[in-house]
Amino acid sequence: MNIAVAIDGSDNALRAVEHAIMLVRHLPDAELEFLHVVDYNKAKDDYLLSQNPEGLALKREQKIHPATELAKSKGVEAKMTILKGNPSAEIIKHVNKEEVQQLIIGSRGLNTFQEMILGSVSHKVMKHVNCPVTIVK
Repeated sequence: MNIAVAIDGSDNALRAVEHAIMLVRHLPDAELEFLHVVDYNKAKDDYLLSQNPEGLALKREQKIHPATELAKSKGVEAKMTILKGNPSAEIIKHVNKEEVQQLIIGSRGLNTFQEMILGSVSHKVMKHVNCPVTIVK
């Protein structure tokens, strides 16, 4: 069973990772994959703010590191997949193409607007992927 978790550095994403790790530990044949999408529009804003490519890479690593460290601390191996583009579109395309059997995603990401409602990424993804989706809040 291939279980994928979308991570973006948010608290909800980290809770999604915790849930995925629990599943993987109970399903011995399961494989865990972390999906991180570099949003081109957001990346441009980050680059303009940082004006430093190393700083931008460090910022991205800070979003990914908690998830990889949590898996490592629990003795769970996870494959990291970095996608580029619109987060919802890239997650949908990857999950459907790779025939992921279970997707786990946080209910809201880091976007301020998404604080008011179910995150637009999780909402779109939930409607368009071909596998069960667990939304963690």
